Amino acid sequence: MKLWDKGVPADQRMEEFTVGKDRELDLLLAPYDILGSLAHAAMLEKIGLLSSSEGKELKRSLKELYRQSITGELIIEQGVEDIHSQVEKMLTAKLGDTGKKIHTARSRNDQVLLDIHLFTRDKIADLAHLAVKLSEELLRLSEQHRKTILPGYTHFQVAMPASFGLWFAGFAETMADDLFLLDAAFRISNQCPLGSAAGFGTSFPIDRSFTSGLLGFGDLRYNSMHAMNMRGKMEKIAAQAVASLASTLSRLATDICLYMGQDMGFIKFPDNMTTGSSIMPHKKNPDLFELVRGKCNKLQALPVAITQVLTNLPSGYHRDFQIIKEDYLNCFEDLSGCLEIVIHALPAIQVVPPDLNQEKYRYMFSVEEVNRLVIKGIPFREAYRLIAEKIENGSFIPDTKLHHTHEGSLGNLCNDKIREKLEQRYLPIQQAVEIYRGKTEKLLL
Repeated sequence: MKLWDKGVPADQRMEEFTVGKDRELDLLLAPYDILGSLAHAAMLEKIGLLSSSEGKELKRSLKELYRQSITGELIIEQGVEDIHSQVEKMLTAKLGDTGKKIHTARSRNDQVLLDIHLFTRDKIADLAHLAVKLSEELLRLSEQHRKTILPGYTHFQVAMPASFGLWFAGFAETMADDLFLLDAAFRISNQCPLGSAAGFGTSFPIDRSFTSGLLGFGDLRYNSMHAMNMRGKMEKIAAQAVASLASTLSRLATDICLYMGQDMGFIKFPDNMTTGSSIMPHKKNPDLFELVRGKCNKLQALPVAITQVLTNLPSGYHRDFQIIKEDYLNCFEDLSGCLEIVIHALPAIQVVPPDLNQEKYRYMFSVEEVNRLVIKGIPFREAYRLIAEKIENGSFIPDTKLHHTHEGSLGNLCNDKIREKLEQRYLPIQQAVEIYRGKTEKLLL
């Protein structure tokens, strides 16, 4: 079944090529497609295009289909092009002409738009929740290890003293910035496109604000051509937010892989969280974090891939948009899986304080000595030269006592301020989620 079928059989190879993986991918969109149809049916009844009895029949059947979409019972049959066609086919088989009325006053274009908006809104909210959860664990570890010195590196060379508290909390605050982008992507997706039809509106007297309200959207996409032209652009914006969070996670994973190596040896994980070698019995490999890094690096390419598909497309719908779906719909599960496994693994991390008496850490405290001379009144450039001379002639003896007090330094991590950032930036998403999930629950009653 095809919503555009005019009675002429399609060439089989053409059909296989154009349908692609839509049957498989559309199952991810199925619950959202059915929610949209529920709201649409309620609106059609409100404006008199469905009778009260027809509206009740449709809503009853759609709620059953929604249940099947959640449990995995709903499938897209062979020969059926997509989830929209499958739902209409099942409604028609059960309700006859009443089922055929569900497509009144809408196009498959605004159905797809709506499904992807609803899907994206939900998945961005889930990512934000996981980012906050991971940040909370990082801040807990930061407090636990706030006084444990960790060598800081620049150019892969020992540079200055840092701390595990500083390291852990640094990633938490980076994710607070990632929440800005997640919030922006959430707001972009939280605007209802339903009713834009094929991008040019409809002559039916539909009530778009009504359907938008039923689905808990924060606003409408008012201009119907704008709504259509957001296909692909909305996905690109969401992909940029995904890529930003993925880059944070990738760097954390890279640091963990480095710090687990014997040359550094700053952290360990229990044996049951590492893997071994087929020929080297001593190996305890950080495969978990290498896979997180690899998956997250791949996710960072997604905005570029979407951009390339969209480049030079004129206004309106084009089948090119279908190409975006596969990587886009799967990116949320990929990133969620990475976040969840890191949240699972981090509580088991074992910090190994480095032996600062080792020769390789000898000059890590050179800047501290420069600063002490400056505090005594020696100009910075002169103090720098004096310490450099001592290092050169081998007379430099480091004092490992540290006194860092400014905001965000070793002695003043400001983790309470980072928590405030996380809470403030997550709150708008949290509040909007409560609204739309409450509305959709009411729609399903």
